Amino acid sequence: MPEEASADKARKRHALPLWQESLLLMGLAVVLALVVKTFLVQAFYIPSGSMEPGLEVNDRILVQKVSYWTGEPERGDIVVFEDPGSWLSPAESAGPTGAVASTLSRIGLYPAGGHLVKRVIGVAGDTITCCDDQGRLLVNGEPLDSSAFIRNGRDCDGPMVASCEWSAGPVPEGSVFVMGDHRDDSADSSFHLSCDLSKERAQRRGDQAEDADPESAGTCDGTDAWVGTDLVVGKVFARVWPASRFSLLDKPEAFDALD
Repeated sequence: MPEEASADKARKRHALPLWQESLLLMGLAVVLALVVKTFLVQAFYIPSGSMEPGLEVNDRILVQKVSYWTGEPERGDIVVFEDPGSWLSPAESAGPTGAVASTLSRIGLYPAGGHLVKRVIGVAGDTITCCDDQGRLLVNGEPLDSSAFIRNGRDCDGPMVASCEWSAGPVPEGSVFVMGDHRDDSADSSFHLSCDLSKERAQRRGDQAEDADPESAGTCDGTDAWVGTDLVVGKVFARVWPASRFSLLDKPEAFDALD
């Protein structure tokens, strides 16, 4: 019929060429990815063994940001955060290499680098002490049974290198105290309590103590131990790759006893 023919011609006139339609769809996909990365979920990869056994080297994880829109990190949360100040070497701070990987990382389609992942042990007002006669951390005097989620190693739940006797806190407002689940191999808040540890780490990096930037070792007065909540990107909620290790993640029940 004439009317149907006219309608078909009108649709054809308004239809975009295939290449324009493809570009439009790609643009919308990029915008959607940016929105998701900025406000909802971001992918990261695990570069070290500091969170073993739960998170292994090269695991891919997803971090959700919604929980901290109106709330704060809680004890037991696994969080990803920006470097609070020379916790990472320049090499460790570098993100993905290569033009494609870097571009995809910026829009949230490839795991980002230059961040750290640790577990929150103490929140504002908490005092963390190492350790009781069973080698357990004490949070506000209450023992934390970490046996279900940390990697067995030292005789106590102390930092990577140091005595089993130390105390941190009270944690300042707007900050958290974080530790890796692999306590023997995690340069975390407990590690940064000590100036000696900062120097030792600098030596392992190959820095010369006399030539090192004084600011690179931090203040060495314990303030380097805190991570500002404004640096926290979000909470790890899933391990998604390799597929054989896929799992949703939640805080261990041991932390419920501290509330």
